[in-house]
Amino acid sequence: MTVSVLIVDDSGFFRKRLTEILTGSGQIRVAGVASNGREGVEMAERLRPDVITMDYEMPVMDGITAVREIMRRQPTPVLMFSSLTYEGARVTLDALEAGAVDFLPKNFEEIARDSSQLQTILIQRVLDVARSRPGARAMAPAPSSERGRTVPARPAPPRAASASLRSRQPAAPDSRPETVAREGEPRRRGHGPAKHYSVVAIGTSTGGPVALQKVLSALPATFPAPIVLVQHMPASFTPAFAERLNKLCQIQVRQAEDGDLLRPGLALLAPGGKQMLVENRGGQARIRILPGDERLNYKPCVDVTFGSLARSFPGKTLGVILTGMGADGKEGCRMMKQTGSDVWSQDEKSSVIYGMPMAVAKAGLSDEVLSLDEIGPRLVEGVC
Repeated sequence: MTVSVLIVDDSGFFRKRLTEILTGSGQIRVAGVASNGREGVEMAERLRPDVITMDYEMPVMDGITAVREIMRRQPTPVLMFSSLTYEGARVTLDALEAGAVDFLPKNFEEIARDSSQLQTILIQRVLDVARSRPGARAMAPAPSSERGRTVPARPAPPRAASASLRSRQPAAPDSRPETVAREGEPRRRGHGPAKHYSVVAIGTSTGGPVALQKVLSALPATFPAPIVLVQHMPASFTPAFAERLNKLCQIQVRQAEDGDLLRPGLALLAPGGKQMLVENRGGQARIRILPGDERLNYKPCVDVTFGSLARSFPGKTLGVILTGMGADGKEGCRMMKQTGSDVWSQDEKSSVIYGMPMAVAKAGLSDEVLSLDEIGPRLVEGVC
């Protein structure tokens, strides 16, 4: 099946170059091109493309406003092109919050070393974005103006649908019978009692910035466990993303540095372009930041961080896998499960891209499968 694409960019050269690359595969058809955001909105409504590529700085109407208008009129997967700068990161995060699915650097030299690799990456990204669910995202609530205050734990929704694949304890006599699940999926059961975890680890990729905002903004400043975050993101983006989360959340959020000590109420974000490990030194969790290994596709890599937690805190970690392309995190979750820790994953319906959480669930590693709306309240309820 051919994927139709609308290219929105004020640079004629960029529109021509991107058209040549995308149409060279035979899998993608460029349905139209627009030179500003307003044209893009109008053409999106008329042409109904499968994917829209969007610049952010354009005359008449900028890319972020255009994304918001497209999501209001005709939700369509949007791939943003931006610069790998702090300002580019800030604007791109605004675009993702507005509804864009993913982003790529506008400077093609920052994507790939040669034209063949560039074409492969661009085409695959467009095809992946075409399979996304732009309507799955849900925005986080506005941040509290009273940062640091004690907030009562939010109760889980009455119909919170957790799932359990393998329970270590027998079901209580009055618990409802498990429903029969499809092959490879956890079976649904009621929530168990709150547990103590030394560390809560969250891994995500495409759709992750908005998902993390949604989850973390639900946590009170008094959240009892340290948190580590792994989001696939360039090195120039993670500082701006950590700052953004810190402003929106009651817990503290910042980019991790080598030697950082983990503590309750603090979430540390893995720096882009590097790998983050968690070590156990006398019962105290400490961060190690290592150079990015060129042999690994992801920098940072969820498997690397989760694997270190399996070794350092066996049976004492909660791993959570959110929306994202690929299968990063599956092997790390497998290691965590082998050492007695717990794993939760996001469900398909609320995922922008059901790749990473699907890989974990289909491998039989998820103790609970939750919607994005359920994960934050479930953490408040289930972690002590």
